[in-house]
Amino acid sequence: MHEAQKSFAVLANPFDCCSNLTSKLTNSIALATRGECAFTAKAKTAQAGGAVGLLVINDNEELYKMVCSENDTSINVTMPVVMIPQSAGKKLKGFLDHGASVEVQLYSPNRPVVDLSACFLWIMAVGTIVCASLWSELVACEQVDERYNQLTRKGMHVCLVTLLARIFKDCGQKTVQLPFLGEVLTLSVGIVPFCMVFAILWAVYRHASFAWIGQDILGICLMITVLQMARLPNIRVASALLSAAFVYDIFWVFISPLIFHESVMIAVARGDNTGESIPMLLRIPRFFDPWGGYDMIGFGDIIFPGLLVAFSYRFDRASEKGIINGYFLWLIVGYAVGLFLTYLALFLMDGHGQPALLYLVPCTLGLIVILGWVRGDLHDLWNYRKGRMENLVDEP
Repeated sequence: MHEAQKSFAVLANPFDCCSNLTSKLTNSIALATRGECAFTAKAKTAQAGGAVGLLVINDNEELYKMVCSENDTSINVTMPVVMIPQSAGKKLKGFLDHGASVEVQLYSPNRPVVDLSACFLWIMAVGTIVCASLWSELVACEQVDERYNQLTRKGMHVCLVTLLARIFKDCGQKTVQLPFLGEVLTLSVGIVPFCMVFAILWAVYRHASFAWIGQDILGICLMITVLQMARLPNIRVASALLSAAFVYDIFWVFISPLIFHESVMIAVARGDNTGESIPMLLRIPRFFDPWGGYDMIGFGDIIFPGLLVAFSYRFDRASEKGIINGYFLWLIVGYAVGLFLTYLALFLMDGHGQPALLYLVPCTLGLIVILGWVRGDLHDLWNYRKGRMENLVDEP
């Protein structure tokens, strides 16, 4: 920090910094507004006027990458150029307009090699799959009659009802008659207002700094529900599904920029230039990164491999396999390793978005195929019949 560049700020004149300057900028940092000409033109003009840096005031609170046009083959700009939000620029301009002396220090903090937020996200993703796979055995109350579960089929609601019914077993027996719905669990009805209020509050405060907490809770509950309702019959179906998702993910991250000049998947996930981001992902702020931002993982990167992991658990139960000679434990390890490789690639590629399924599919589908072939179970895994699953004691 003590080595950071520090200079006095001076308003560019003209303020757009697009033509020859009349203000003295020698050894100063120019303050200019966005617009009227390219960023490179502003930088060249300020540098020609003797400035040692340029602050570009954006026309809103968002910050964008300042890029060069296709014709700028040789820019020859040696000074730093920084974009600042409209509110910050307005304050600086106000001080300078009133004759105040404003000293600006340009500082580029170093990012940590490993941010703990990525570790938390890794734990959340792996934990969601483990929890969804073991949900019926660990949480669901066997005494809850399915006839009274009409309101317990969606996200947070189904998770809360089954969890509370497990803890307070008497609550799982009381019912109430409702128009159009018939006999419904009292617990199920009582949970509905809480879930509605929770979802509405998240929607209202979705832009707040703490909104990620609500989004992650809703997302995890939704994924647990999906992994309970959608079940793969065998790895033949899993191979078709995960292979298609594998190609799909790679196309939209790596190949789509060649067609649309940007990665559509990354742009949609981040909500570039819209102020809104798609809520179909888990995200955690980079608490220890001075640059801020979020670490994210899409629901598909959890659900698609999670379907296979959940199947492996049911197969182990039906085949009476142990932890070591089964497949569930090894697929959990494979998913965890695949997700680790995703973050490693993200680090090595300097933050460029990665198709997580590029690493997760080989580490899960590839692993179960290889293990099944080595153990002689590949035929059973490939042709596993639905009828066998219906005999499992944990099936609803």
